[in-house]
Amino acid sequence: MSEPNPVRTGPETTAESEVVDLCSELIRIDTSNYGDHSGPGERAAAEYIAEKLAEVGLEPRVFESHKGRASTVARIEGEDPSRPALLIHGHTDVVPANAADWTHHPFSGEVADGCVWGRGAVDMKDMDAMTLAVVRERLRSGRKPPRDIVLAFLADEEAGGTYGARYLVDEHPDLFEGVTEAIGEVGGFSLTVNEQLRLYLVETAEKGMHWMRLTVDGTAGHGSMTNHDNAVTELCEAVARVGRHTWPVRVTKTVRTFLDELSDALGTPLDPDDMDTTLHKLGSVAKMVGATLRNSAAPTMLGAGYKVNVIPGQATAHIDGRFLPGYEEEFLSELDRLLGPRVRREDVHADKALETGFDGALVDAMQTALRAEDPIARAVPYMLSGGTDAKSFDDLGIRCFGFAPLQLPPDLDFAGMFHGVDERVPVEGLKFGVRVLDRFIDAS
Repeated sequence: MSEPNPVRTGPETTAESEVVDLCSELIRIDTSNYGDHSGPGERAAAEYIAEKLAEVGLEPRVFESHKGRASTVARIEGEDPSRPALLIHGHTDVVPANAADWTHHPFSGEVADGCVWGRGAVDMKDMDAMTLAVVRERLRSGRKPPRDIVLAFLADEEAGGTYGARYLVDEHPDLFEGVTEAIGEVGGFSLTVNEQLRLYLVETAEKGMHWMRLTVDGTAGHGSMTNHDNAVTELCEAVARVGRHTWPVRVTKTVRTFLDELSDALGTPLDPDDMDTTLHKLGSVAKMVGATLRNSAAPTMLGAGYKVNVIPGQATAHIDGRFLPGYEEEFLSELDRLLGPRVRREDVHADKALETGFDGALVDAMQTALRAEDPIARAVPYMLSGGTDAKSFDDLGIRCFGFAPLQLPPDLDFAGMFHGVDERVPVEGLKFGVRVLDRFIDAS
């Protein structure tokens, strides 16, 4: 494609000066994803992003996979187009929020107490805003990246990516021609160990998923009658067995490396068989890391019946199942044992686990960029307990990392921000992020 024409503005327009406004404006666009197309969709956010990219000379394309479910993609030509390209991706959809529960309205994008508040502030309109801010500043000043960069702002990640990343990978793989590496969400955030050391957790692995529906058929009848074939009873007993089950610890390559790095940072050995002690030392990220030590299956929904005095002939439940890389077969086998022969299970959505090494030039670029902005930074790999759009891009042979850099206050419950009430991102964290991303692009 032709080289973008730099759009020059005054020196006051920089990535740091506009990232907060970009984040706030994106949050104000309601992109709630209910998983059934009943939400507003991502079209307005896709068009907003396309406009911001077009203002600095790019030619973004908007792809609509279903009415309102839109993603934006653009390509920036690098100094050396013969080099493999880098993908920077983020999603624009968010999980729903109940405004009555929040201190500040979840779609206000309000700036208060040093933070930008709202649904998507950390998951992940912060990274979308940081990417936009960095790209806009670089293009305004005519600074090409060392290699081609593909930008993808995606729909539907919160419901598995079917109408976003998966759609683009399946229907428009040419958009990612030449891409070999990618960065995306839930990585690059800080964990302060002490005054001499801050760890930055880079995602190199993520658990696979089996979102499933469970069904039990029984004998319908009057609620006053004895019934030994009650579908509700059978299902609830099975769900309780699953929900109370303690899955065995399985230490994967990524988790082992993380524990070794953490052990070195803390100056004390960490025993995977005594994870209560280990997790206690991790503070607010303990919830996030603790879930990467085991397979998991969380009951999330129940459904049965239509009248209090009628025993239904069928009962259903939903389970959010997550398995570690290399342990899918073990997970499903144990799950079937817990459920028993009466329970039928079917996948609502399933996807693979991912794991890559913490090495190579891209990892070196992360380390270099972080240390330039934070001299006590040390990047370490970790596994994400959830899933991201990296699962789709992996099908194209793209090596994916979670790297959305944020320097966080030590007392901020960052893990609790994801899908939680009062989600917010520190203003200074956003500004730190754009500085690191800019350096990372130069070093990559």
